[in-house]
Amino acid sequence: MSGEVQDFQDGWAGRIVLNRPRALNSLTHGMITAVREAVDAWAADDTVRTIVLTGAGERGLCAGADVRAMHDDAKAGGAGARAFFRDEYRLNALIARCPKPYVAVMDGITMGGGVGLSAHGSVRIVTERSVIAMPETRIGLVPDVGGSRLLAHAPGELGTHLGLTSASMGPGDAVLCGFADHFVPSAKIPALLFALAAAPDADAVTAMVAAAAEPAPPSALAAQREWIDACYAADTAEEIVERLLDSGVPEAKEAAELVLANSPTAVKTTLAALRAARSLPSLEAVLDQEYRISCAALDSHDLVEGIRAQVIDKDRNPRWSPATLAEVTEADVARHFAPREGDELGLA
Repeated sequence: MSGEVQDFQDGWAGRIVLNRPRALNSLTHGMITAVREAVDAWAADDTVRTIVLTGAGERGLCAGADVRAMHDDAKAGGAGARAFFRDEYRLNALIARCPKPYVAVMDGITMGGGVGLSAHGSVRIVTERSVIAMPETRIGLVPDVGGSRLLAHAPGELGTHLGLTSASMGPGDAVLCGFADHFVPSAKIPALLFALAAAPDADAVTAMVAAAAEPAPPSALAAQREWIDACYAADTAEEIVERLLDSGVPEAKEAAELVLANSPTAVKTTLAALRAARSLPSLEAVLDQEYRISCAALDSHDLVEGIRAQVIDKDRNPRWSPATLAEVTEADVARHFAPREGDELGLA
């Protein structure tokens, strides 16, 4: 039970605790392997009836991948990051197919890879402290871990707004957008975890979660659907920004500024990825697409630069290349979707 992932049996429940609290439980390759091994083992173990994912510490479930390590690996050629993506995305698919209830407690910050470990589960819980986001465009990446599928199927254009701006969701937003199912106040989580240890089957899990759940707080995004749907329905990123700036809505102007601050290449590629994900038939097909995109991003200038600006030097002043949306060509976007000879994920 030591190390970066604690896994142990608690009654009928198999418990997985992400255990890097000082790093906000950000994911290393070893953690991905450990979670996979636990899920595989418990899926085949009749003495385990449900799997429960939580994070150590008070700040959140998981802030995503360890992007410092990704930065260093990308500068060295990216082989380690490609292997990380491959195993991470396979784990995301495994969680979605888990034959037993998979309960994810998204208390606090849950972003990027943390969403991948939680939002494909069968029982997804948020609390009043939950902050959910796919913030990849901020560092020159595109929403991955199946997040592009979740965003693509959010109501109206809410997912496009979240993907292009890297904006965060509160608990009510997460339920509205299909990232979570239940709102449970954080004070009730310890008692719920205790109860789940005594749940002998899926029906009991459902009943126990329902008993602890309360109505989710109002969604801030729900009140902004009119301008979000109108502006983000445009065909191009440039037209989306133009509509946001011309709408006369202060929140829309703020959204335009967020989009323009992010990697122009990542913004345009994200828009293409979300539109494509709407018509892809399965999570596995989306993960295959995301693998191509993420590997292509490893070869780009913007990923290393974005992580430098946000995480390494923290000057919050990335020098993107190309520097503007207008300079990003169709070919720049298309290369992210090109088949990778001898290096496909191959889940679908």
